[in-house]
Amino acid sequence: MNKQRRKQLEDVNAKIEEIKADLELIRDEEQEYIDNMPESLASGERAELAESAVSNMDDAINSLEEAATSTVESAE
Repeated sequence: MNKQRRKQLEDVNAKIEEIKADLELIRDEEQEYIDNMPESLASGERAELAESAVSNMDDAINSLEEAATSTVESAE
């Protein structure tokens, strides 16, 4: 792989890491929302939707981690 393409992959990896960090922040805020939800709402539809959102964000974060790893391996 030439230097230019390696640099492009490094740039893509940096963007992936930035998006992952943003997503982790949003996920953590949503989890905090769930954790601080009043008892009366904790078993309702809002709680279920929030928990589903957290789970989906976890899946996305894992996928981004895999993508970042693949990008780094491709640059080597």
